[in-house]
Amino acid sequence: MSNTEPGELGEGHSPAAWTAVAIMLLAFIIGTICFWFSIAWAVWASFGLLIVGLIVGAVMARAGYGVNGPKYVPRSHE
Repeated sequence: MSNTEPGELGEGHSPAAWTAVAIMLLAFIIGTICFWFSIAWAVWASFGLLIVGLIVGAVMARAGYGVNGPKYVPRSHE
């Protein structure tokens, strides 16, 4: 059971955060598989995709889709 106040549940639950995490998770999965099969160029390409995920998250947060952005509408956690 959590002692978290309902007002604190919005951290990280924004479209910017979810998009960034999804892209970076895909990059880790691709990188791991390519590392397993010794495909060096694809491992480095997946590292590039990881950086793209970071950039996309930052750009979306600045565009207003972050937790404190004007385009983000928090949902109730009832």
